[in-house]
Amino acid sequence: MLELLKPITWFAPMWAFGCGVVSSGVPISERWLVMVAGIVLAGPMVTATSQAANDWYDRHVDAINEPNRPIPSGRIPGRWGLYIALIWTALSLVLASFLGIWVFWAAVVGLILAWAYSAPPFRLKKNGWWGNSAVAACYEGLPWFTGAAVMVGGLPDWRIITLAALYSLGAHGIMTLNDFKAVEGDLKMGIRSLPAQLGVARAARFACFVMAFPQVIVIALLFSWGKPIYAAAVCVSLLVQFALMARLLREPKEQAAWYNATGTTLYVLGMLISAFALRTIGA
Repeated sequence: MLELLKPITWFAPMWAFGCGVVSSGVPISERWLVMVAGIVLAGPMVTATSQAANDWYDRHVDAINEPNRPIPSGRIPGRWGLYIALIWTALSLVLASFLGIWVFWAAVVGLILAWAYSAPPFRLKKNGWWGNSAVAACYEGLPWFTGAAVMVGGLPDWRIITLAALYSLGAHGIMTLNDFKAVEGDLKMGIRSLPAQLGVARAARFACFVMAFPQVIVIALLFSWGKPIYAAAVCVSLLVQFALMARLLREPKEQAAWYNATGTTLYVLGMLISAFALRTIGA
């Protein structure tokens, strides 16, 4: 069951949730219990739900490509993969209901996207434009919003929402890079990932643009909000990303995993820097 829920996937939304906590400007000591509950909601509950649902609806393909996974291997028998996803959905909503109305509705949106990503009739994962948008929102924007909402006990400041949305947009490019490893399989299975639709080279250029452009806006906003040091730090991070992107664009398929370990790390560090900038202006 733990393998089905994939703890390794929980890190990204938990990081974004942490950025939301920091950006709120509320001392952790004042609301540490609800913060812990929010971390559990972001990672072990909502993200884990998405993983269970995805494995259930992918069980026939996994039986061919990855037969050792919990469901196709029979280690989770019958329809228990579906039951676990449904139970985790219900538990996520129960937990979210104790954390405030804005957190509850953020969880509802996240869970709807999680199911729509994998389940028919929507099955957003079959098209890179929609699927990547859903994952980016669930991994970056919604957890950031939730982290801030948990701490302030209501609707976060508009600057928090703006940066959360921008970094969520940029994460669409990160999701595109994750599709490079399965281009041939996607073409055979009729999955319209962006590398399958646009070709590897064009998809790589698009991913780089989508990752970089929101960060440029973040830098401009931080300058306009009177935080030049934080803006400069994000700018340095972006310049290094540009240098790494040059290597990525030469061999996108071969270098995508390497870029995710380097450039994406700088991207999420920029998120945290931006969160600290918001904290210092009382957002």
